[in-house]
Amino acid sequence: MTDESDKLAVALFSEMLIAEQLVRARLSRALPKGMELSHFTVLNYLAQTPVERSPADLARVFHLTRGAMTNTLAKLEWAGHVHVRPDWDDARRKRVSISPAGIAARQAALAAILPIMSQAVGDIGPQRTRAAIPVLREIRQKFGLPEDL
Repeated sequence: MTDESDKLAVALFSEMLIAEQLVRARLSRALPKGMELSHFTVLNYLAQTPVERSPADLARVFHLTRGAMTNTLAKLEWAGHVHVRPDWDDARRKRVSISPAGIAARQAALAAILPIMSQAVGDIGPQRTRAAIPVLREIRQKFGLPEDL
């Protein structure tokens, strides 16, 4: 690595980390009362995935510990946003699906945060936003690899 590429890496990741903090804070404030960003992301994933998932599957998808996912699912279940049932093939496991109330909660959350996201894309410009997506996706995929590879 050269000094120039090190500076580029630091600048890129500094911008990404600061942007992530600012986006989380802004979207969290806009979400409906009682909903956390982690709740929305799980509901959004389940709404787009019609197949039931196990808590362990969800923990892997979101790069969380099983305990953290269990805590999030417990809150979502208490609110009536997800159904958690035993796995009929293996009683030690559970299966998770989104409920009709969860779909409605996701829609309410989207209605609250979509104007913020759309405004940002509009300000940046659709063409520049579209061009950034492949780069951000590739960075995400790089960090999604197992650490021992």
